[in-house]
Amino acid sequence: MDKRRVSFGLYRVLAYVTGVFLIGLTFVAMPAKYLVGETARFSLMPAPQGLEHWFGPESPLMLFIAMPHGYIYMVYVFAVLWVALDRRWSAARTLGVALAGTVPVVGFVVEHRIVRSEQAKEAAAGERAQEPATAG
Repeated sequence: MDKRRVSFGLYRVLAYVTGVFLIGLTFVAMPAKYLVGETARFSLMPAPQGLEHWFGPESPLMLFIAMPHGYIYMVYVFAVLWVALDRRWSAARTLGVALAGTVPVVGFVVEHRIVRSEQAKEAAAGERAQEPATAG
C-alpha cells in the first residue's frame, strides 16, 4: 500500500470520528454537565426523573465522550501532520486543518474541501503523466 494513501485515509477517518465526538461533547456532554440538574453549575432545568446520575458535575458522559475526544483529537493532529509532511502543505494550511477539529461541524467541511483539492491535484498529476513527450 502507498504510504500517502494510508496517511490520507487515516486523516479522513479521524476527521469524521473527531467531528462526531466533538458534536457529542458540545451538544450532549457539556450541556449535561453544566446546564441540566440541580447540582449543575448553571442549572437551567432539573434532570429527568430517574436519570439524575447522567447530569451535573459528575456526569459519566464526560468520561464516555470528553475523554475519548481528547485522545482522538491528539491522534487526529498527528495524522494531519503526517499528511501535511507527505503532501508538502504550507504551515498555514496544516494549522487550519488541525484547528478545524476544534469547531463543531467545521471539521467535516474542511475534510470535504481537502479531499476535493487533493483529488484534483492527483487527477492533474495523472494527466501530466499521460501526456506524450514532445520532441524538441
